[in-house]
Amino acid sequence: MALPDISATPAIDQHILHDGKEYTTIKEGLAYLLVPASASKVPQTSPQGENQPQSVFYNPIQQFNRDLSVLAIRAYGEQVLETRKERNEKSRKKLSAKKKDAKRKRAEEGPDNASRKAAKLEGEGEGDVASSEALNGGTETPKADTENAMEVDNGAKDAETQSSENTDAVAEKDDVPKPNEQSADAPPAIEEQPTPSSLPKSPTFTILDALSATGLRALRYIHEIPFATSVTANDLLPDATKTIKRNVKHNKLDDKIEAITGNALAHMYNVSCGESKISGKSGPPRPKYDVIDLDPYGTAAPFLDAAVQSVREDGGLLCVTCTDAGVWASNGYPEKSFSLYGGIPIKGMHSHEGGLRLILHAISASAAKYGLAMEPLLSLSIDFYARVFVKIHKSPAEVKFLAGKTMVVYNCDSGCGAWTTQMIARNKLTKNKNGNGYYWKHVFGQAPVASENCEHCGSKTHLAGPMYAGPLHSPDFIKKILDELPNISKDTYQTHSRIEGMLSTALEETLPPPSSSSTEPLDSPTAPSKTGRYDPAAIDHFPFFFIPSTLAKVVHCITPHENAIRGALRHLGYRCTRSHTKPGTIKTDAPWGVIWEVMREWVRQKAPIKEGAVKEGMVGWRILGLGEKQDENSEAVVSAENRNGNGNENGNGSASAEDEQQQKETEKTKPKPKIVFDENLGKERDTKKLVRYQLNPRENWGPMNRASNKGAKKSGEEVTTTES
Repeated sequence: MALPDISATPAIDQHILHDGKEYTTIKEGLAYLLVPASASKVPQTSPQGENQPQSVFYNPIQQFNRDLSVLAIRAYGEQVLETRKERNEKSRKKLSAKKKDAKRKRAEEGPDNASRKAAKLEGEGEGDVASSEALNGGTETPKADTENAMEVDNGAKDAETQSSENTDAVAEKDDVPKPNEQSADAPPAIEEQPTPSSLPKSPTFTILDALSATGLRALRYIHEIPFATSVTANDLLPDATKTIKRNVKHNKLDDKIEAITGNALAHMYNVSCGESKISGKSGPPRPKYDVIDLDPYGTAAPFLDAAVQSVREDGGLLCVTCTDAGVWASNGYPEKSFSLYGGIPIKGMHSHEGGLRLILHAISASAAKYGLAMEPLLSLSIDFYARVFVKIHKSPAEVKFLAGKTMVVYNCDSGCGAWTTQMIARNKLTKNKNGNGYYWKHVFGQAPVASENCEHCGSKTHLAGPMYAGPLHSPDFIKKILDELPNISKDTYQTHSRIEGMLSTALEETLPPPSSSSTEPLDSPTAPSKTGRYDPAAIDHFPFFFIPSTLAKVVHCITPHENAIRGALRHLGYRCTRSHTKPGTIKTDAPWGVIWEVMREWVRQKAPIKEGAVKEGMVGWRILGLGEKQDENSEAVVSAENRNGNGNENGNGSASAEDEQQQKETEKTKPKPKIVFDENLGKERDTKKLVRYQLNPRENWGPMNRASNKGAKKSGEEVTTTES
């Protein structure tokens, strides 16, 4: 039995014969992908498996990335198209009102209807012909009397500028016959023909898959985003472009997906410059894209400058993946991180959240050079990579806030794990000179906010950053995606459960300032704008988290249950949530001094340390205050000298001995709240069971190796790049 060719209707596990080679069809989402029949559907099942080396055509590890991307772009696009529709409707109403007002003024200034009809009869119907020409977009005006000629000329100009409404506007005149009516003395009316300017323009929504590989993302975007009008699938390798075209043809999407071979940077720069010649094709300049998806193998840093310039400036969407977590979330390559992202990574338990902020800093810095502001919609650390969705706006005024939303971190990674943030600059809310209202003033930041030694354990701190200090997510955007999840098919989006769990956690993890309304005036410019845009001055005051098990290692005690720590902090009046980046995390607005006091109380009440477990000179010895004279309540209070190493409680070397003595007296007389480890109070109650943190579905879960032509060349297979 002969195998069907590529024109056959796609189906799962279908065998296709194309150009003398046999392919197997696999399905993800609503897209079908052709892979060589001899290739493995799940490549690289183990580092030394029988599939090594091989050409990688499909990477199932990234299905969560692709599922999430489709849903995020769809949520973004629906909102954008709705906004554009409302804007166009307002413009249409405004234009219509303007034309009606102009018609009324002409009627008031000109002769009455009878005089104008007489003038038209004397002109032997020339006015009617002129009106018919105006209806059809004509530009010539017959030479009648001066007044009639001016009247018709005005009508013709209105018709040219009105698009789809020109016919109604002219036909409503009392002295002009309607298209279906004729004057007895007038020549036959010319049949109305729609002009290109009068035809309604259908909305467009364009996407660039800049590093397309097999074209799977492009296929899914067209199949699963109903309002997407076109997708450009670009790849540097001709073999990859050949694979894209083959898959596009099999999915019967030749009219919706354009596969081009070229450097992604060159293509985006051409678009940003409005070049009319792209990929060897001449024609009008290609408009900027509504969405640009960057999903390279490794870092996306080299593509950011071109991407921010070639996406729409009125809120275009950038989707960025960086799979080099070993650079932005570790302490092995600080020089590489700085060269790619413009900042040093943070070392410790919160390294992945710090990595997200490094990536956002790189995007915002690239955009700011061109007067473009970045608005994060969703920023996630997933498995071995980061995926961020940001909007780009043309707003030099918002760019001014960037320095005040950029921070460095004093990180006690070699000691107790505490951290202190410092802004590069400050966005200061200042009252107007006339006393009426407020405005933002951008000033220098005060430094330093911390000593070189940790104020809690006395260890040396390391510097991390600069990195983005604003919110990582837009709650409204996340809610929009979550609201759509019940309406989608779990068969199509097989990572549905994980998407729901991770987005729910991301929605909960941001802790807003507890009482912003009491610290900012009611007429502050930080109030939400009518456009729904985010506050450009917003800062995440609690950017990182801690893990109880990590703190327990410092003091060498039994690890407290998360609910117990959360319960103790909430009993003291602080808020607690968790981070999407790691299980077992606690994000809180409690200062580190309170966190360590809770841990010391845990040791006293619940988990006394074994004798000799903590020795003098160890970090835990200084945290617990062992060897020091305890106060009347036997509370382990660390002395000022041991806390920061320079005898200064505030860690800035400016307080006098009298001030320190006065502060100690105040602390003694001030009643200290009781710490209660209420696990019931600290329990996180979910209305339904969510997959917040997924375990790796199989061993050796990771980005896999690049596509290799070893072995594949021997069998005559084509080789293409893999999706990271």
